[in-house]
Amino acid sequence: MIQIDGSHGEGGGQILRTSVALSALTMRPVKVTNIRAGRERPGLRNQHIAGIELTARLVDADTAGLSEESMEIEFRPRNRRGGKFVYDIGTAGSISLVLQAVIPAAAFAPEQVEFEIRGGTDVAWSPPIDYMKNVFVPMVRHLGINLSIDVVRRGHYPKGGGLVRCAVEPVTEVVAADMIEFGELDRIRGISHCVRLPHHVAERQAKSAEANLRQAGISDIMIDTESYPKGEDPHLGPGSGIVLWAESKDGIRLGADSLGARGKPAERVGNEAAHRLLNALSTGMAIDPNLGDMLIPYMALGSERMRIGLAAITKHLKTNVWVIERILSCSTELEGELDDSGILSITGTGPLLSE
Repeated sequence: MIQIDGSHGEGGGQILRTSVALSALTMRPVKVTNIRAGRERPGLRNQHIAGIELTARLVDADTAGLSEESMEIEFRPRNRRGGKFVYDIGTAGSISLVLQAVIPAAAFAPEQVEFEIRGGTDVAWSPPIDYMKNVFVPMVRHLGINLSIDVVRRGHYPKGGGLVRCAVEPVTEVVAADMIEFGELDRIRGISHCVRLPHHVAERQAKSAEANLRQAGISDIMIDTESYPKGEDPHLGPGSGIVLWAESKDGIRLGADSLGARGKPAERVGNEAAHRLLNALSTGMAIDPNLGDMLIPYMALGSERMRIGLAAITKHLKTNVWVIERILSCSTELEGELDDSGILSITGTGPLLSE
Protein backbone atom coordinates (compact mmCIF):
# COMPACT_ATOMS: atom_id res chain seq x y z
CA MET A 1 0.00 0.00 0.00
CA ILE A 2 1.31 3.45 -0.94
CA GLN A 3 1.75 5.74 2.08
CA ILE A 4 1.15 9.49 1.66
CA ASP A 5 1.75 12.11 4.36
CA GLY A 6 -1.20 14.48 4.12
CA SER A 7 0.62 17.22 6.02
CA HIS A 8 3.34 17.63 3.37
CA GLY A 9 3.78 20.98 1.63
CA GLU A 10 0.53 22.89 1.31
CA GLY A 11 -1.01 20.16 3.45
CA GLY A 12 -4.61 20.62 2.30
CA GLY A 13 -7.31 18.59 0.63
CA GLN A 14 -5.49 18.58 -2.71
CA ILE A 15 -3.14 15.85 -1.47
CA LEU A 16 -6.15 13.73 -0.62
CA ARG A 17 -7.93 14.32 -3.94
CA THR A 18 -4.87 13.57 -6.04
CA SER A 19 -3.87 10.50 -4.01
CA VAL A 20 -7.32 8.94 -4.30
CA ALA A 21 -7.67 9.86 -7.98
CA LEU A 22 -4.32 8.25 -8.86
CA SER A 23 -5.10 5.23 -6.70
CA ALA A 24 -8.32 4.75 -8.67
CA LEU A 25 -6.46 5.11 -11.97
CA THR A 26 -3.64 2.68 -11.17
CA MET A 27 -5.79 0.33 -9.03
CA ARG A 28 -3.11 0.52 -6.34
CA PRO A 29 -4.28 0.98 -2.73
CA VAL A 30 -3.28 4.13 -0.90
CA LYS A 31 -3.19 5.26 2.72
CA VAL A 32 -3.21 9.00 3.51
CA THR A 33 -2.26 10.07 7.04
CA ASN A 34 -2.07 13.43 8.87
CA ILE A 35 -4.90 14.77 6.73
CA ARG A 36 -5.02 18.58 6.82
CA ALA A 37 -2.97 18.43 10.02
CA GLY A 38 -1.98 22.09 9.94
CA ARG A 39 -5.47 23.46 9.39
CA GLU A 40 -7.51 25.24 12.07
CA ARG A 41 -10.02 22.39 11.76
CA PRO A 42 -7.85 19.40 10.75
CA GLY A 43 -9.09 16.16 9.26
CA LEU A 44 -11.82 15.39 6.75
CA ARG A 45 -14.71 17.71 5.89
CA ASN A 46 -17.88 16.78 4.02
CA GLN A 47 -16.54 17.77 0.58
CA HIS A 48 -13.43 15.59 1.08
CA ILE A 49 -15.58 12.62 2.07
CA ALA A 50 -17.81 13.26 -0.95
CA GLY A 51 -14.91 13.15 -3.39
CA ILE A 52 -13.57 9.92 -1.90
CA GLU A 53 -16.97 8.20 -1.73
CA LEU A 54 -17.84 9.12 -5.31
CA THR A 55 -14.44 7.97 -6.60
CA ALA A 56 -14.89 4.75 -4.62
CA ARG A 57 -18.12 4.05 -6.49
CA LEU A 58 -16.23 4.36 -9.78
CA VAL A 59 -13.78 1.62 -8.83
CA ASP A 60 -15.77 -0.42 -6.28
CA ALA A 61 -13.20 0.58 -3.67
CA ASP A 62 -13.07 -0.53 -0.07
CA THR A 63 -12.50 2.47 2.18
CA ALA A 64 -11.70 3.13 5.84
CA GLY A 65 -11.63 6.27 7.93
CA LEU A 66 -14.33 8.22 6.06
CA SER A 67 -15.80 10.29 8.88
CA GLU A 68 -15.78 13.96 9.84
CA GLU A 69 -12.43 15.05 11.32
CA SER A 70 -10.76 11.72 10.51
CA MET A 71 -7.00 12.20 10.08
CA GLU A 72 -6.36 8.98 8.17
CA ILE A 73 -8.03 7.12 5.29
CA GLU A 74 -7.43 3.97 3.29
CA PHE A 75 -8.61 3.49 -0.29
CA ARG A 76 -8.47 0.05 -1.96
CA PRO A 77 -9.79 0.03 -5.56
CA ARG A 78 -11.10 -3.25 -6.96
CA ASN A 79 -12.86 -2.81 -10.29
CA ARG A 80 -13.44 0.02 -12.77
CA ARG A 81 -16.97 0.83 -13.90
CA GLY A 82 -18.99 3.51 -15.67
CA GLY A 83 -22.61 4.65 -15.65
CA LYS A 84 -24.55 7.34 -13.82
CA PHE A 85 -23.75 8.45 -10.27
CA VAL A 86 -25.89 10.72 -8.10
CA TYR A 87 -24.38 12.33 -5.00
CA ASP A 88 -25.50 14.96 -2.49
CA ILE A 89 -22.64 16.55 -0.54
CA GLY A 90 -25.24 17.60 2.02
CA THR A 91 -23.72 21.04 2.62
CA ALA A 92 -22.35 23.93 0.56
CA GLY A 93 -19.20 21.84 0.05
CA SER A 94 -17.56 22.55 -3.29
CA ILE A 95 -18.85 20.59 -6.28
CA SER A 96 -15.79 21.77 -8.23
CA LEU A 97 -13.40 20.12 -5.78
CA VAL A 98 -15.39 16.88 -5.90
CA LEU A 99 -15.17 16.95 -9.70
CA GLN A 100 -11.38 17.40 -9.45
CA ALA A 101 -11.26 14.15 -7.49
CA VAL A 102 -13.52 12.04 -9.70
CA ILE A 103 -12.89 13.19 -13.30
CA PRO A 104 -9.44 11.55 -13.74
CA ALA A 105 -10.77 8.08 -12.92
CA ALA A 106 -13.99 8.74 -14.87
CA ALA A 107 -11.97 9.63 -17.97
CA PHE A 108 -10.47 6.12 -18.01
CA ALA A 109 -13.66 4.24 -17.13
CA PRO A 110 -14.79 1.40 -19.43
CA GLU A 111 -17.85 3.41 -20.51
CA GLN A 112 -19.24 6.95 -20.29
CA VAL A 113 -19.67 8.33 -16.79
CA GLU A 114 -22.37 10.80 -15.77
CA PHE A 115 -22.41 12.65 -12.46
CA GLU A 116 -25.27 14.53 -10.83
CA ILE A 117 -23.90 16.34 -7.77
CA ARG A 118 -25.62 18.62 -5.26
CA GLY A 119 -23.70 21.09 -3.11
CA GLY A 120 -21.91 24.41 -3.55
CA THR A 121 -21.11 25.82 -6.98
CA ASP A 122 -19.61 29.17 -5.93
CA VAL A 123 -17.87 28.93 -2.56
CA ALA A 124 -14.66 30.24 -1.02
CA TRP A 125 -11.31 28.44 -1.45
CA SER A 126 -12.36 26.53 -4.55
CA PRO A 127 -12.74 27.18 -8.29
CA PRO A 128 -16.23 28.46 -9.23
CA ILE A 129 -18.23 26.10 -11.38
CA ASP A 130 -18.12 28.64 -14.25
CA TYR A 131 -14.32 28.38 -14.16
CA MET A 132 -14.51 24.59 -14.40
CA LYS A 133 -16.93 24.81 -17.32
CA ASN A 134 -15.26 27.60 -19.30
CA VAL A 135 -11.55 27.18 -18.51
CA PHE A 136 -10.81 23.70 -17.16
CA VAL A 137 -13.00 21.82 -19.68
CA PRO A 138 -11.56 23.43 -22.85
CA MET A 139 -7.99 23.31 -21.53
CA VAL A 140 -8.04 19.64 -20.51
CA ARG A 141 -9.44 18.92 -23.97
CA HIS A 142 -5.97 19.75 -25.33
CA LEU A 143 -4.84 16.57 -23.51
CA GLY A 144 -7.58 14.47 -25.11
CA ILE A 145 -9.98 14.49 -22.14
CA ASN A 146 -13.56 15.24 -23.21
CA LEU A 147 -16.29 16.19 -20.77
CA SER A 148 -19.19 18.58 -20.37
CA ILE A 149 -20.49 20.46 -17.33
CA ASP A 150 -24.08 21.69 -17.04
CA VAL A 151 -25.01 24.05 -14.20
CA VAL A 152 -28.65 23.40 -13.35
CA ARG A 153 -28.79 25.49 -10.16
CA ARG A 154 -26.24 27.48 -8.19
CA GLY A 155 -25.40 26.94 -4.54
CA HIS A 156 -23.71 29.47 -2.26
CA TYR A 157 -22.47 29.23 1.32
CA PRO A 158 -24.01 28.41 3.76
CA LYS A 159 -27.17 26.83 2.30
CA GLY A 160 -25.72 25.17 -0.80
CA GLY A 161 -28.42 23.52 -2.88
CA GLY A 162 -26.54 23.77 -6.17
CA LEU A 163 -26.99 21.11 -8.83
CA VAL A 164 -24.43 20.22 -11.49
CA ARG A 165 -24.42 17.53 -14.14
CA CYS A 166 -21.16 16.35 -15.67
CA ALA A 167 -20.64 13.80 -18.47
CA VAL A 168 -17.17 12.31 -19.09
CA GLU A 169 -16.27 10.41 -22.25
CA PRO A 170 -13.88 7.44 -21.79
CA VAL A 171 -10.37 7.53 -23.29
CA THR A 172 -7.49 5.06 -23.37
CA GLU A 173 -4.59 7.50 -23.40
CA VAL A 174 -3.61 11.12 -22.78
CA VAL A 175 -2.67 13.22 -25.80
CA ALA A 176 0.77 14.80 -25.48
CA ALA A 177 0.60 18.59 -25.64
CA ASP A 178 2.92 21.44 -24.69
CA MET A 179 1.10 24.53 -23.44
CA ILE A 180 3.80 27.03 -22.56
CA GLU A 181 3.01 30.49 -23.95
CA PHE A 182 -0.41 32.11 -24.06
CA GLY A 183 0.24 33.65 -27.46
CA GLU A 184 -1.77 36.44 -29.08
CA LEU A 185 -4.91 37.55 -27.26
CA ASP A 186 -8.08 37.05 -29.28
CA ARG A 187 -10.82 38.10 -26.87
CA ILE A 188 -12.04 38.12 -23.27
CA ARG A 189 -15.31 36.56 -22.19
CA GLY A 190 -16.96 36.10 -18.83
CA ILE A 191 -20.07 35.57 -16.76
CA SER A 192 -21.21 37.67 -13.80
CA HIS A 193 -24.02 36.24 -11.70
CA CYS A 194 -26.14 36.97 -8.67
CA VAL A 195 -28.90 34.96 -7.04
CA ARG A 196 -31.44 36.12 -4.46
CA LEU A 197 -30.06 39.62 -5.10
CA PRO A 198 -31.05 42.56 -7.34
CA HIS A 199 -29.92 42.34 -10.97
CA HIS A 200 -27.76 45.44 -10.64
CA VAL A 201 -25.29 43.44 -8.52
CA ALA A 202 -24.36 41.26 -11.51
CA GLU A 203 -24.32 44.31 -13.79
CA ARG A 204 -22.01 46.30 -11.52
CA GLN A 205 -19.59 43.38 -11.20
CA ALA A 206 -19.46 43.05 -14.98
CA LYS A 207 -19.11 46.78 -15.69
CA SER A 208 -16.28 47.29 -13.21
CA ALA A 209 -14.39 44.30 -14.62
CA GLU A 210 -14.89 45.53 -18.18
CA ALA A 211 -13.75 49.06 -17.31
CA ASN A 212 -10.48 47.71 -15.88
CA LEU A 213 -9.87 45.53 -18.91
CA ARG A 214 -10.56 48.34 -21.37
CA GLN A 215 -8.23 50.61 -19.43
CA ALA A 216 -5.54 48.02 -20.10
CA GLY A 217 -6.13 48.41 -23.84
CA ILE A 218 -8.32 45.37 -24.47
CA SER A 219 -11.30 45.98 -26.76
CA ASP A 220 -12.99 42.64 -27.53
CA ILE A 221 -14.76 42.00 -24.22
CA MET A 222 -18.14 40.38 -23.57
CA ILE A 223 -19.28 39.57 -20.03
CA ASP A 224 -22.71 37.97 -19.75
CA THR A 225 -24.88 38.61 -16.69
CA GLU A 226 -27.10 36.11 -14.91
CA SER A 227 -29.82 37.01 -12.40
CA TYR A 228 -33.36 35.96 -11.52
CA PRO A 229 -36.60 37.93 -10.99
CA LYS A 230 -37.82 38.13 -7.41
CA GLY A 231 -40.31 35.33 -6.80
CA GLU A 232 -38.86 33.22 -9.64
CA ASP A 233 -35.44 32.57 -8.14
CA PRO A 234 -34.98 28.83 -7.41
CA HIS A 235 -31.86 29.25 -5.28
CA LEU A 236 -31.70 28.65 -1.53
CA GLY A 237 -29.67 31.67 -0.50
CA PRO A 238 -28.06 34.87 -1.80
CA GLY A 239 -24.68 35.06 -3.48
CA SER A 240 -22.76 36.50 -6.41
CA GLY A 241 -19.52 36.14 -8.33
CA ILE A 242 -17.75 36.67 -11.63
CA VAL A 243 -15.50 34.48 -13.79
CA LEU A 244 -13.44 35.90 -16.65
CA TRP A 245 -11.35 34.12 -19.25
CA ALA A 246 -8.96 35.29 -21.93
CA GLU A 247 -8.87 33.31 -25.17
CA SER A 248 -5.77 33.24 -27.36
CA LYS A 249 -5.78 32.74 -31.11
CA ASP A 250 -4.23 29.30 -30.47
CA GLY A 251 -7.12 28.13 -28.29
CA ILE A 252 -5.49 28.69 -24.89
CA ARG A 253 -7.67 30.00 -22.05
CA LEU A 254 -6.54 31.86 -18.95
CA GLY A 255 -9.10 32.31 -16.20
CA ALA A 256 -9.67 34.47 -13.13
CA ASP A 257 -12.54 34.94 -10.70
CA SER A 258 -13.84 36.72 -7.64
CA LEU A 259 -16.63 35.84 -5.23
CA GLY A 260 -19.11 38.24 -3.70
CA ALA A 261 -19.57 38.47 0.06
CA ARG A 262 -21.73 40.36 2.54
CA GLY A 263 -20.45 43.93 2.77
CA LYS A 264 -18.18 43.55 -0.27
CA PRO A 265 -19.08 46.07 -3.02
CA ALA A 266 -19.94 44.60 -6.40
CA GLU A 267 -17.36 46.90 -7.99
CA ARG A 268 -14.63 45.35 -5.88
CA VAL A 269 -15.67 41.87 -7.02
CA GLY A 270 -15.31 42.87 -10.66
CA ASN A 271 -12.05 44.74 -10.07
CA GLU A 272 -10.46 41.73 -8.33
CA ALA A 273 -11.27 39.36 -11.18
CA ALA A 274 -10.01 41.78 -13.83
CA HIS A 275 -6.74 42.47 -12.00
CA ARG A 276 -6.11 38.76 -11.49
CA LEU A 277 -6.67 38.08 -15.19
CA LEU A 278 -4.42 40.96 -16.25
CA ASN A 279 -1.69 39.75 -13.89
CA ALA A 280 -1.83 36.27 -15.41
CA LEU A 281 -1.79 37.68 -18.96
CA SER A 282 1.23 39.85 -18.14
CA THR A 283 3.38 36.74 -17.57
CA GLY A 284 2.85 35.51 -21.14
CA MET A 285 2.33 31.98 -19.82
CA ALA A 286 -0.46 29.61 -20.87
CA ILE A 287 -1.63 28.28 -17.49
CA ASP A 288 -3.25 30.47 -14.84
CA PRO A 289 -2.55 29.94 -11.10
CA ASN A 290 -5.72 27.86 -10.57
CA LEU A 291 -5.25 25.42 -13.43
CA GLY A 292 -1.70 24.09 -13.01
CA ASP A 293 -2.34 21.63 -10.19
CA MET A 294 -5.52 20.40 -11.93
CA LEU A 295 -3.60 19.41 -15.09
CA ILE A 296 -0.79 17.54 -13.35
CA PRO A 297 -2.55 14.15 -12.90
CA TYR A 298 -3.38 14.00 -16.63
CA MET A 299 0.13 15.04 -17.69
CA ALA A 300 1.60 12.31 -15.49
CA LEU A 301 -0.48 9.69 -17.31
CA GLY A 302 0.98 10.60 -20.69
CA SER A 303 3.66 8.53 -22.38
CA GLU A 304 5.67 11.52 -23.62
CA ARG A 305 7.27 14.59 -22.08
CA MET A 306 4.83 17.47 -21.66
CA ARG A 307 5.46 21.05 -20.57
CA ILE A 308 3.22 23.82 -19.31
CA GLY A 309 4.01 27.49 -18.73
CA LEU A 310 2.77 28.63 -15.31
CA ALA A 311 1.65 32.19 -14.62
CA ALA A 312 2.47 31.47 -10.97
CA ILE A 313 4.04 28.52 -9.15
CA THR A 314 1.74 27.85 -6.21
CA LYS A 315 2.10 25.71 -3.09
CA HIS A 316 -0.81 23.63 -4.37
CA LEU A 317 1.10 22.87 -7.56
CA LYS A 318 4.35 21.94 -5.81
CA THR A 319 2.43 19.68 -3.43
CA ASN A 320 0.66 17.95 -6.31
CA VAL A 321 3.99 17.33 -8.05
CA TRP A 322 5.24 15.71 -4.85
CA VAL A 323 2.18 13.41 -4.72
CA ILE A 324 2.42 12.16 -8.30
CA GLU A 325 6.12 11.44 -7.90
CA ARG A 326 5.26 9.07 -5.04
CA ILE A 327 2.41 7.26 -6.77
CA LEU A 328 3.42 7.20 -10.45
CA SER A 329 6.67 6.32 -12.18
CA CYS A 330 7.17 9.71 -13.76
CA SER A 331 9.91 12.32 -13.77
CA THR A 332 9.28 16.02 -13.17
CA GLU A 333 11.23 19.25 -13.51
CA LEU A 334 10.00 22.58 -12.18
CA GLU A 335 11.80 25.73 -13.32
CA GLY A 336 11.03 28.87 -11.33
CA GLU A 337 10.45 30.09 -7.79
CA LEU A 338 7.34 30.00 -5.63
CA ASP A 339 4.81 32.72 -6.59
CA ASP A 340 6.76 33.54 -9.77
CA SER A 341 6.06 32.29 -13.29
CA GLY A 342 7.80 29.12 -14.44
CA ILE A 343 7.72 25.96 -16.53
CA LEU A 344 6.76 22.47 -15.40
CA SER A 345 7.92 19.41 -17.36
CA ILE A 346 6.48 15.94 -16.71
CA THR A 347 7.49 12.72 -18.43
CA GLY A 348 5.02 9.97 -17.68
CA THR A 349 5.13 6.28 -18.42
CA GLY A 350 1.67 5.91 -19.94
CA PRO A 351 -1.71 5.49 -18.23
CA LEU A 352 -0.47 2.69 -15.91
CA LEU A 353 -3.95 1.23 -15.91
CA SER A 354 -4.31 -2.24 -14.42
CA GLU A 355 -7.23 -4.40 -15.39
